[in-house]
Amino acid sequence: MSFKIYLVEDEHHLNQVLTMYLRQEGWDVTSFTNGKEALNVIANEPHLWILDIMLPEVDGYEILKKIKDHNQSTPVIFISARDADLDRILGLELGSEDYLSKPFLPKELIIRAKKILNRTYEKFQTNIEKYGPYEINKQKRLVFLDGNPLSLTSLEFDLFALFADHIGRAFSREEILNLVWGEDYFGSDRVVDDLVRRIRRKMPFINIETVYGFGYRAVDVHEK
Repeated sequence: MSFKIYLVEDEHHLNQVLTMYLRQEGWDVTSFTNGKEALNVIANEPHLWILDIMLPEVDGYEILKKIKDHNQSTPVIFISARDADLDRILGLELGSEDYLSKPFLPKELIIRAKKILNRTYEKFQTNIEKYGPYEINKQKRLVFLDGNPLSLTSLEFDLFALFADHIGRAFSREEILNLVWGEDYFGSDRVVDDLVRRIRRKMPFINIETVYGFGYRAVDVHEK
């Protein structure tokens, strides 16, 4: 699940640093430097707000009230350099989920944000990954195309999942034997070629390249 984060921080350098750290987690981050800008986008309902208390034009307390009036379940993290005890109490009373006092390490914010996001949106998380038009549910060991499950053997699923997890990486036949069949397998490495042919036939939209004299690799594929 790709989370949408709104960061409101008027210190430009800190804003840039926190935005960078948040985006490194793969999150969709929009940053603001004053409270009035933030008030105008409350209806967009991001997955998480990160609010500084001391902001120009409109302070963080007022923004928090508006956020919770719009949607009580939207989580908020407060950050402030003022009196920690007073701000923490007021923020929690107004409905914020967590509080950080400045100065703090950006990594601490990331850890707290992850905990809140996972706790709040856990029921919406899925085990689905994608490769081109294919959806992979590793927990159920199923691959879907257009919502329909494909008929794959256990070895076919394992090989496809290996390629899908390592797009662009070339695997030797010996590596594939160890990773898919297991290190205790004894036999010809040509069984790898046969398995690749089978999944190519069953899954025509995959793009598995032959690395001659070595093995195979999967490359990106456009959805059909």
